[in-house]
Amino acid sequence: MTSENAKPDGGLSAEAQDVLDEIEEKNVDFLRLQFTDILGTVKNVSVPADQAEKAFTEGIYFDGSSINGFVRIQESDMRLDPDPSTFAVLPWRNNDDSAAGRLICDVIDTSSGQPFSGDPRGVLKRAIERAEEMGYTVNAAPEPEFFLFEEDEEGRATTKTNDAGGYFDLAPKDLAQDVRRDIIFGLEDMGFDIEASHHEVAQGQHEINFTYDDALSTADNVATFRSVVRAIAAEHDLHATFMPKPIPRINGSGMHTHFSLFEDGENAFHDGDDEFDLSETAKQFIAGILDHAPAIAAVSNPTVNSYKRLVPGYEAPVYVAWSDRNRSALIRKPAARVPTASRIEARFPDPSCNPYLAFAALIHAGLDGIERGLDCDDPVRENIYEFDEAKREEYGITTLPTNLGEALDALETDEVVQDALGEHVYENFVEAKTQEFDDYRVDVSDWELDRYLETF
Repeated sequence: MTSENAKPDGGLSAEAQDVLDEIEEKNVDFLRLQFTDILGTVKNVSVPADQAEKAFTEGIYFDGSSINGFVRIQESDMRLDPDPSTFAVLPWRNNDDSAAGRLICDVIDTSSGQPFSGDPRGVLKRAIERAEEMGYTVNAAPEPEFFLFEEDEEGRATTKTNDAGGYFDLAPKDLAQDVRRDIIFGLEDMGFDIEASHHEVAQGQHEINFTYDDALSTADNVATFRSVVRAIAAEHDLHATFMPKPIPRINGSGMHTHFSLFEDGENAFHDGDDEFDLSETAKQFIAGILDHAPAIAAVSNPTVNSYKRLVPGYEAPVYVAWSDRNRSALIRKPAARVPTASRIEARFPDPSCNPYLAFAALIHAGLDGIERGLDCDDPVRENIYEFDEAKREEYGITTLPTNLGEALDALETDEVVQDALGEHVYENFVEAKTQEFDDYRVDVSDWELDRYLETF
């Protein structure tokens, strides 16, 4: 027996046995064993449900050389170890006769029997372990935004929205409310606790918020969320995209992410005697993220398109500062329902990121701020969008990288974020993203053709 789900006597852990009982009770006939590659694309290996016990006790083997950024052909044998706490029945394959289930897996290096250093889920686990060594548990809550577009006659995605709604609009402008309802029902069937959903600022743009959880469960939920949204949108003949800026000159999609640290069951970010209800620990955590923000951006905003969103004028945070009041800064201290719910909100990540890697980078940066005892500047309460360059210099406010190339340059000089990713992920991530940026730089866009072809 090789899996942690197997007991020394050859039996199963209680949690794994509960999954087997649920598989039988809900007549699950197939299991999707899910993991993500380094770029955040969800992958899965499907097995008949009668292989579930074997999956728990021995793992399921697969060829890692076929997965982007995993291993070379000569070291391709990898193993999937399912995490029984992640079992859920897929809502779009659930009927009276049979159902399909999903288990999120950890990737194991079969040559050593140890967790694979290139597994993004393992990268986040290492960040969480670092926090635990410092006495903290990490909670996170994301706000992923997405667009819904119509499909053409051949079922391919267009950029034509199916509504003309705006922020918090209702029908008849918000024609996608039925789609959001079905997505929410599907997510709830998979164990999500949904807080709210609404139409976002741009036409065709939406947001569904789910409650905070520990950082690993939250990253799992982001990966699941994207799959569920796409699958249920397709049932409505719509294409859901988490591309940060699919339509020019309107707001793009972000994934604002809230963080808090707990110590001995108490919120380590809360201090009732502070003007902002933030502890010194919280301010050091903020300072760490701000200090490493340019390098984090390569991971939290990892596509060429990400930087079409990160421009002034479209409510996207580009200024490296924090605020307790306005949304123009990189980090905000949101109002809390109760004072002890103090948290910080990183506003720059977007939903194209690999959530495991992005959370790991943010956590390591914040913990670095605590370890180094970094001082946090005063919050900027004015609207930074209205500052000119001279005033930004007066306040010491810098900006995020303006493109993926600049972000990769920042990453290549930041040892803290590199250590967060680990050597294997760092090297393969930079290689893939450098190639992406090089491909972009040598391409000629429609904008250039329209602008210059007949002019020169």
